[in-house]
Amino acid sequence: MKVGFARVSTKEQDLNVQLSKLDVQGCEKIFQGKQSGASIRNEEKLKELIDFIREGDEVIVTRLDRLGRSLKSILEAIESIHKKGACLNIIDGSLNTKNDNPFATAMINLCGVFAQLERDLIKARTAEGREEAKAKGKHMGRLPALSDKEAKELYKDKLSGESISALAKKYSVSRPTVHRTIERMEQKNNK
Repeated sequence: MKVGFARVSTKEQDLNVQLSKLDVQGCEKIFQGKQSGASIRNEEKLKELIDFIREGDEVIVTRLDRLGRSLKSILEAIESIHKKGACLNIIDGSLNTKNDNPFATAMINLCGVFAQLERDLIKARTAEGREEAKAKGKHMGRLPALSDKEAKELYKDKLSGESISALAKKYSVSRPTVHRTIERMEQKNNK
């Protein structure tokens, strides 16, 4: 049986390209998900796949890095597939472990190394960009729900005796936001 595995890392990404490639390959069953390759959810999906496959099955992925985010996790997934007596077919890498020979094994390991290198380079570039943006004074992350002026007014209102619920309604924010704002203002005032 041909069994596919498709994964994208975020909810915004689209699985359709992978699913259509797996469909063209003749996959009778496809395990799919939108989760990071490093997540527990991905490990659960891989376990479902590995529990499902039988000896003689062929597991098909579009790219080797769909199996995981690190070389170690990719190699563990491949080993688990092989232990079940199934083979792995990587479409974009033109690799198939059906022919269990040293060249195929070396190529799988090499592809895994390059997939890990690519992820590490992306992570490094992202960190550099983030640091550069911070150095230029750009705000990173989510914008605060309240401006500094609103936070000061909220704090004054709290000191005047207004309840958390009343403040949340007045400033159109959640109760936890009110609590965090009060804590932040108290920390500022204690410095």
